[in-house]
Amino acid sequence: MSIRSFYDHWPQYNRRLTQIVGAMTDEQLAIRPAPDLWPIWATVGHTAGTRVYWLCQIFKEPGAERTPFKGLADEGWEDDLTHPRGPSELVPALESTWTIVEDCLTRWTPEMLQDEFRREINGGQVQIHTRQGVLMPLLTHDAYHIGEITQTLGVNGLPEIYIWTSRVLTPSSS
Repeated sequence: MSIRSFYDHWPQYNRRLTQIVGAMTDEQLAIRPAPDLWPIWATVGHTAGTRVYWLCQIFKEPGAERTPFKGLADEGWEDDLTHPRGPSELVPALESTWTIVEDCLTRWTPEMLQDEFRREINGGQVQIHTRQGVLMPLLTHDAYHIGEITQTLGVNGLPEIYIWTSRVLTPSSS
């Protein structure tokens, strides 16, 4: 039994984010929620890159080579604020990293959720993580940043990312 049904709305969240980002201009993607915070494009890149970090670097899942985030040496292109990313880079980053999430949700079983993985940080300190202990934060990480982007779009009079229903409402059907 796959864990896919436990995370049944996550694909929809990614689809909605990808659709909105794909329709944005470079100028819209450069909007910052505050002067000292990342522009939208960097937040989107960070959201995609985090998936590869946890699933491929920590859990050793395949697929990083299909993304713009090949490994730790390439980590953080979203941090290079001198090289803004547009929809032509961000949409493939979201789509390619989503395939890794999708593969895990399809292959992983409930029994696998307690498997432990080691992560070294701060020069050798070891942390132990389980798949379940990372999947929920990874899902909420996506949702958190989608909310952050949505708020930034809304206060700038742009279409927001509405992730809560699979049905698209139009003025005549609401």
